Amino acid sequence: MENTTYKKMGRRAAVAATIGSVIEWYDFFLYATASALIFPKLFFPSADPYLATLQSFGAFAIGFIARPIGAAIFGHFGDRIGRKTALVLTMFIMGFSSLAIGLLPTYDKIGMWAPTLIVLLRLIQGIGVGGEWGGSVLLSMEWGDKKKQALMAAWPQMGVASGMLVASIMVSLIMTISGDGFFTWGWRIPFLFSFVLLIAGLIIRAKIPETPSFRNVQDENKVSRLPVLEVLRKHPKDILLAALVRLSENGPFYVYTVLMINYGVEQFSLNKQFLINANTIGGVIMAICIPLFGYLADRFGIRKMYLIGVVTTLLWAFPYIGLINTGIPIVVFLATALAMVPHSMQVGPQGAFVAQSFPARLRYSGLSLGSQFGSIIAGGIAPLICTYLMHRFGTSYAVSFYIIFVAIVTFSASLLVRTAPKIETEDSKAEAAVSLL
Repeated sequence: MENTTYKKMGRRAAVAATIGSVIEWYDFFLYATASALIFPKLFFPSADPYLATLQSFGAFAIGFIARPIGAAIFGHFGDRIGRKTALVLTMFIMGFSSLAIGLLPTYDKIGMWAPTLIVLLRLIQGIGVGGEWGGSVLLSMEWGDKKKQALMAAWPQMGVASGMLVASIMVSLIMTISGDGFFTWGWRIPFLFSFVLLIAGLIIRAKIPETPSFRNVQDENKVSRLPVLEVLRKHPKDILLAALVRLSENGPFYVYTVLMINYGVEQFSLNKQFLINANTIGGVIMAICIPLFGYLADRFGIRKMYLIGVVTTLLWAFPYIGLINTGIPIVVFLATALAMVPHSMQVGPQGAFVAQSFPARLRYSGLSLGSQFGSIIAGGIAPLICTYLMHRFGTSYAVSFYIIFVAIVTFSASLLVRTAPKIETEDSKAEAAVSLL
C-alpha cells in the first residue's frame, strides 16, 4: 500500500472522528445551555431561584456520573471489537436521547415525571459521551502520523469546540425566530434537529475502516477478553493520573460556559442571547486554538505545552472573575471568549498526552475511564460546587479559588504522567493492516 494512500486514509479518519465528535458534543452542550437557561423554569420549578438552579445543575452533573459507565461499556467494545463499532453505538445513544428531550412534556403537564425523565435521559447522554471522547481521539490518532500525535488527537477535540459553537448558534437563532415562544416551543427545535445530524454522522463514520493499531492487536491475537478489568488491574495509577490531568481543563470550562450564563443573567440582568453569543465566539476561538496548540505540542513537547496551559489557567482565575464582576456586557463577553485560550492550551495536547500511557490493546478502556473519572470530579459538578461556594461565602471570587485548586492538582499530576510506548501508525504492520482493507 502506497504511503500516500495511507495518509489519505488518515485524513479521512480525522475528518470522520471530528465530524462525529461535533454532532455528539452538539447534543451535550445543547443540554448544558438548556440547564442554565431553560430547565430551571420548565422542569425544576421552585419559589427559590437558587434551589431551582441547584436542581437543574444537579441533573446536569448526573450526566457526568454516568460517563464512567459509558467509558467502561464502550471501552470494552472498543478494545474487543474495534473503535469504529463503539463510536457508531455512542452516536445512536446521544442522538436518540436528545430527540427524546425535545419531545418531553414539561413539569406543568406531567408533574414530577418531567424532572424524573429528564434526569434519566441525561444519564443516557452521559453513557454515550463516556464512550465518545476516547474513541474519537483514537480513531484520528491511530490513523495519523506518529510524528504528529498531538495534532491528530486534537482534531476530534476541536469537534468538542465546534459542537459548542453549533449548539450556541442554534439556540441563539431559535431565540431570535421564536421570540416570546422560545420557552413554550422554540427551545425544542435544537433538540429535534439533532436527529438530522445523527443520520449524517452515522453515514460518515460507517465508511471509515478500523484503525491500524487495533488491527495489529487482532492480527497478533492480543485482544483482551476483559479489557476494562485488565486495565484497572494493570494500570490503576495511569487511570488516576489521567483523571487528575483533566481537572484544570474540565472544571473551569463548565464554569466559563454554563455557570456564568446563569450568573450573568441573575446578577447583572444580562441578555440571555448575548451570553449565548459569547459562548459562540468562544467556540470559534477554541476551534482555531485547539489544533494550533496540538501542533505546537508536537514541536515543543506535549507535556510542556500542557503544563503551560495549566499555569495560564491558574493565573487567569482572579482576572476572569474580576472582569465578569464589572457587569459591563462587552467586558463579560470578552472575558468569556478569552477564557477559551488557556482552556485550549490544555485540550490541544490532552488526547495524546493521556493516550500514550496505555498500550494499544487496552487504550480505549484506559483513556476513556481516566478521562471520564476526571469529568466526574471536576467538570460535571463544577457549576454545582461553584454555585454553592458563591452562596456559602457570599462572593464570586470563591470560584477563583476553585479554579486555582484544580490547577494545582492538575499541575502535580501532569508531572507524574509516564511516557509509554509510541502509538503504532506508520510502521510496516500498520500499512499491512491497511492493505487488507
